Amino acid sequence: MKITSQPGKEFGATVEGFDHTTASAADIDLLKRSVYSEKIAVLKGQELSPRQFLELGKRLGRPETYYEPMYQHPEVEEIFVSSNVPEGGKQIGVPKTGKFWHADYQFMPDPFGLTLIYPQVIPRKNRGTYFIDMGKAYEKLPDALKEEIRGTYCRHSVRKYFKIRPHDVYRPISEVIDEVERKTPAVLQPTTFTHPMTGETVLYVSEGFTVGIEDAEGKPLDTDVLHRLFEVTGQLDESFGHGNIHLQGFEQGDLLVWDNRSLIHRARHTTTPEPTVSYRVTVHDDRRLFDGPGPS
Repeated sequence: MKITSQPGKEFGATVEGFDHTTASAADIDLLKRSVYSEKIAVLKGQELSPRQFLELGKRLGRPETYYEPMYQHPEVEEIFVSSNVPEGGKQIGVPKTGKFWHADYQFMPDPFGLTLIYPQVIPRKNRGTYFIDMGKAYEKLPDALKEEIRGTYCRHSVRKYFKIRPHDVYRPISEVIDEVERKTPAVLQPTTFTHPMTGETVLYVSEGFTVGIEDAEGKPLDTDVLHRLFEVTGQLDESFGHGNIHLQGFEQGDLLVWDNRSLIHRARHTTTPEPTVSYRVTVHDDRRLFDGPGPS
């Protein structure tokens, strides 16, 4: 196994010669450490069945099955499918996922540490995923803004981008909203936390899932605070030219593993989409999102 930094990129590593079936425990540890330090590892030359993809994920941690069945692979439920390509006349997975800035499972009480994406059908144009390293983004915040958010907490919810399910057709929207709030109520997390693997401070906010910010006593802060955080970190830049934004490309046979604690990401979609299919496995690693007590 050979690991090298991606040339000309702010972060990311290329991994050649990785085989999860023969990798030693030391190989797995080295790969995971590379993900934490480089944020993204691109495993080259992977040819895996859905079941083999899941087995690779299990080498890195404990897989988390997505809570909504319509996203699940028909044969391997732990695989989340993003696809606009029907199979046998049926929609498999969900099209146009992730068209907003977010960290995976940020709206759930126990987000996982690692995300694995295995592209299956790759567009010829407009391929890739946008990322922002929220550890580096925190470092760049103005001191006054850092002080303003010190000791605060943010609420995260799926409600803004929840996708209507097939069985929701003809249901009153009020019923759907009530169910969303009941099944996935907003969760409270520190606005910043210390990454348990790297020790860096991570700014844990995203335009897609973060819906509120409050002080240590639970008093809501002005929504302008969140707007400024989104703006200064690059999440409101629709040109994607902000210095914090990293475009990660990929090609057939690539498998991406990234640090879901410190990266937020956004799928690259266009108004004239090409066929695209990707599989996702998400795993809990050796630690929780952050060490220490959460909000009371």
